[in-house]
Amino acid sequence: MIRYKAGYKYVTTGVHAQVLDFPAAITCAADLEAARKLLAVALVDAAEAALESGEPLPIPAPAIADPEMDIEEPIYLHLLASTEVNEIPAGAMS
Repeated sequence: MIRYKAGYKYVTTGVHAQVLDFPAAITCAADLEAARKLLAVALVDAAEAALESGEPLPIPAPAIADPEMDIEEPIYLHLLASTEVNEIPAGAMS
């Protein structure tokens, strides 16, 4: 589990949400509850994209803050590892 920091800002159209120390994870929603759920999905998607591209995940910055945000709170990224093989590459088993 990796602990990042989420920030939420109320805007006229709803709530802007982003992971402050993982800039690729950003979204918006009509209310705070929806923004929290969508931001969790955005964080997982951004982490998967980074790992699939061979990029490292950003290092959490616990002291990071954004004075523009109305709410800041932890958001957790849970990663799973698996040895399950879904596909066997051609020629791997002869």
